[in-house]
Amino acid sequence: MKKKILAVYFSQTGQLRNVVDAIVGPLSAENDVEVVYEELKPKKAFPFPWQLDRFLGVMPESVLGIPCEIEPVSVDQDEPFDLILIAYQPWYLSPSLPLRAFFSDPAAPKLLSGKPVLTVGGSRNMWVRAHQDLIGLVNEAGGRPVGNISLCDTAPNMLSAVTIVRWMMTGKRDRFLWIFPPAGISEAELRRASRFAPLIGSSLLSGRFDGLRQDLINAQAVKVNPELAILEERIKFVFRLWARFIRAKGAPGDPARLGRIRFFKCYLIFMLYLVFPVVNLSLKTFNAFRRGSIQKRIAEIQAR
Repeated sequence: MKKKILAVYFSQTGQLRNVVDAIVGPLSAENDVEVVYEELKPKKAFPFPWQLDRFLGVMPESVLGIPCEIEPVSVDQDEPFDLILIAYQPWYLSPSLPLRAFFSDPAAPKLLSGKPVLTVGGSRNMWVRAHQDLIGLVNEAGGRPVGNISLCDTAPNMLSAVTIVRWMMTGKRDRFLWIFPPAGISEAELRRASRFAPLIGSSLLSGRFDGLRQDLINAQAVKVNPELAILEERIKFVFRLWARFIRAKGAPGDPARLGRIRFFKCYLIFMLYLVFPVVNLSLKTFNAFRRGSIQKRIAEIQAR
């Protein structure tokens, strides 16, 4: 009998759909595997390219887990899928608002309950906290997490911090000024992602997913930057404070909170380009003297 994968995703730029295609595309080419795509569609579309105040304005709801409204899920909720693939990208170290909305929909537990769930992330470089939140949502919906794949922008942190902002604000992701590489996950990374397909296919066809997580870890599907993982813990705490501060002035679109959003913009620029590089270097130096605990932390993140 043909095996069926349901791939749930939201993507403004198309990059996340490309990530999913790179991973399960080789499987869908086989006669005994069918991939069904469920693209999440907000009732009120988010703009792309973004206007900066609007881009920053989704931070409070993203961090506080307040979903937007999405169109009803189109897939047949009674269809017997053999594997659910949840593709995600972080918004302010949290699952994107449309993905959060999917888990607020009554369709989510109907589709996920008792099913193996593979999470697939596409991000700049900070994804750990968003993934932790996502696993919590999967568990609440009755799904069974069986592994994670995380593809990231491999450019140096300070370069990608520039290229991602340019991409989000202008729609341009090409190389510029000689030193800045194309934004996002590279074509080379996407091509290499096809190595995960046989591992997923083997578990899918056998119906046994207990070993998939370790197989993916062995194939370097989950690369953890320990310094960024530590930073995420601290940043998420601060983001929550900002989120409550801005949200106190109203819901999305309320002009009363625009001043606080712009205040947050100044803070973010200062931290991103001046403070984080120094903190990151300090963490690298400090972590060099505690390799054992760092490796343990990495293993804990990979095992989720």
